[in-house]
Amino acid sequence: MAQQVTPYKDSELGKKEQVAQMFDNISGNYDGLNRVISFGIDIQWRKKVLKLVSDKNPQTILDIATGTGDLAILMAETKAPKIIGADISEGMMEVGRKKVAEKGLSDRITLRYGDSENLPFPDGTFDAITVAFGIRNFETLEKGLAEILRVLKPGGIFVILETSVPTKFPFKQGYKFHTKVLLPLIGRLFSKEGSAYSYLGESASVFPFGEQLNNILRKIGFIEVKHMPQTMGVATIYTASKQ
Repeated sequence: MAQQVTPYKDSELGKKEQVAQMFDNISGNYDGLNRVISFGIDIQWRKKVLKLVSDKNPQTILDIATGTGDLAILMAETKAPKIIGADISEGMMEVGRKKVAEKGLSDRITLRYGDSENLPFPDGTFDAITVAFGIRNFETLEKGLAEILRVLKPGGIFVILETSVPTKFPFKQGYKFHTKVLLPLIGRLFSKEGSAYSYLGESASVFPFGEQLNNILRKIGFIEVKHMPQTMGVATIYTASKQ
């Protein structure tokens, strides 16, 4: 089970509530800072997720932890008529809804409140489900994954894009400096939410990745589980399906 890390060490709120509060607080600066922190490489990773989903020709797509809707908007390139982005941060989704409207996609993309551990959808609703940089924010990882399995159609595709920890020199050392020093510093300088960006780095460093996460997915009941490290291992794309 993933080690429990929370955004605000002195808060009495549970992880779920703290994560929602954190993302509400940084929603206005999130998109710009995210590009700076990732050096824009995350755009290429998302395009790979798009290709994996597109190959399945889905009609219904769910993007969990959608945030400001970047991946949900990208999924519009699949031609799927129904795309839902779900998140627990209304602040992030408010930014996302403006982006969806500006791109003229409001008829295909809906951003709505959705708790990963209690998804408001019937069994077997979606042909494809994605989570980009959000799965480590689940309060109870296995419960969230079980809900995803429930609402995924048999034969559907589940794709995760998540940070991981490089294991080879010098990428391992560079990653530690980036997450422990650079990321919180940028957060403090530009968003006054240093604790939030410290959490993002710390949560990434302790989250299970590679075969460890593969085994959790298999335990939940996913099949055809694979992982593909990206950019020297600083991120990993996982794919899985449902019997």
